[in-house]
Amino acid sequence: MNNSSAILQLQQVRKSYPGAVSTEVLHGIDIRINHGEFVALVGPSGSGKSTLLNILGLLDRPSSGTVEILGKDCTGLDDAGLTRLRGSSIGFVFQFHHLLPSFTAEENVFLPMLADTGHFKPEMRTRARGLLARIGLEGFETRPVSRLSGGQQQRVAIARALVMNPPLVLADEPTGNLDRASGQQTFEFMRRFNRELGTAFLLVTHDPGLAQRCDRILTLEDGCLINENKSSEADLKGALTAMR
Repeated sequence: MNNSSAILQLQQVRKSYPGAVSTEVLHGIDIRINHGEFVALVGPSGSGKSTLLNILGLLDRPSSGTVEILGKDCTGLDDAGLTRLRGSSIGFVFQFHHLLPSFTAEENVFLPMLADTGHFKPEMRTRARGLLARIGLEGFETRPVSRLSGGQQQRVAIARALVMNPPLVLADEPTGNLDRASGQQTFEFMRRFNRELGTAFLLVTHDPGLAQRCDRILTLEDGCLINENKSSEADLKGALTAMR
């Protein structure tokens, strides 16, 4: 694919933390995520996944190397510029959904739109309700999320991540706090949006079965990208043993 197909591209990204002895956590990472891809990121605890995800999501800056979003080099952007680019280009789904419990499902979903414009517009509610209907929560729009099940809350979080129509969603262990049935359903909804909307997903997961169902698998170990292909489930189980 040519460069125009890339949503996000990292080139020789390194991350170090200062101290009496500087500690380098990421060692020359190269990653490219294209439009419409569904990519898994796996690796043992302490491999640098959280640090890498923060850089991918423009929540932290690399010590060296470049990060490009939709062909735009983010290196020279100030904090306000990074915030604007992140808000328009990247959605986030977390293991713990970080919803506002006293707000309704639809209010939680359209909150990013409200934060972006600074005032409410009726089309925000329409957009939120449309997304909730697509994930099986029609009729739950005005229910406080504190009264929803864990799986339903995570679906609300997925809708919130998509409400700004970002080309990329970063999902950090989105099924890790759910029972297996709810986790499978959550994965299927993300996969559906990926296929129907063309939204790219990067999924951090400890589950080798879910990783195997992604288009591509990135394996991080000791701050290095050691594998970038479609592994067998047996290979993945071996690679993820240290996580258990």
